[in-house]
Amino acid sequence: AFAPGTLMLSVGLVVVAAVAFYGFWTVEKRAKQPMVETVHLRQRSTWAPLLTTTLTMTGIFAVINGIVPAYVQAADPGFGIGPTEMSLIILSPYALLGWLVGPISGRLAPVLGYTKVLRIGMLGSIVALAIIAFFGLSSLPMMVAGTVLLGIMYAGTVNIMLNGLGVVLSPAGNPGFLPGMNAGAFNLGAGLSFLVLPAVLVATSALGDAKASYLTVVVVGLVITVAAFAASLLIPKPVEAEVTE
Repeated sequence: AFAPGTLMLSVGLVVVAAVAFYGFWTVEKRAKQPMVETVHLRQRSTWAPLLTTTLTMTGIFAVINGIVPAYVQAADPGFGIGPTEMSLIILSPYALLGWLVGPISGRLAPVLGYTKVLRIGMLGSIVALAIIAFFGLSSLPMMVAGTVLLGIMYAGTVNIMLNGLGVVLSPAGNPGFLPGMNAGAFNLGAGLSFLVLPAVLVATSALGDAKASYLTVVVVGLVITVAAFAASLLIPKPVEAEVTE
């Protein structure tokens, strides 16, 4: 239900965040030894990876770690599977495949190109979310297939490439700058994901169709992930970190 107090608190926090960012920018611009040089923040090699990371995490993180497990365990409209079984068929394959595929994608990145491997993973993640949304909500095997593909493409490819790009695109004089900022973008995106997607689920639950609510949530995550793919097109190619024939 709508709560005016919650709305005012949210608006107040947004204002505080804006003021804090302005203060941060002003201090860093004037400092003789800034923690973050504002000239770096203006570069496409900085804000494009950070935007991609934030949007990717926002679109996918809560889907695989919250929405899908909740749906699979729900008796209606889900499949009524217990938490142990859910972990075995959903979360464990997703995590294990990400762990196994990660080194492979990391090895391929310098050869095929970091941005190319990233975009392959992004497209695969979009396909995985589409499978979950349009087939997985009605079929447990298709749900498993979607999460397996998400483990390969998102956990094992996209996350690895975003971390790698944070290293290879970092300024030469400050190699820890972009990895640190990117870690913040991962955390921000994860938080936003659990803020936005469950809120969509609650907002659409008033329609009286629980399955439609879950469908809406996953589609919203899919749309945000498409926006993340669009942002990834702006990431410059780290030529010096790639192998040329």
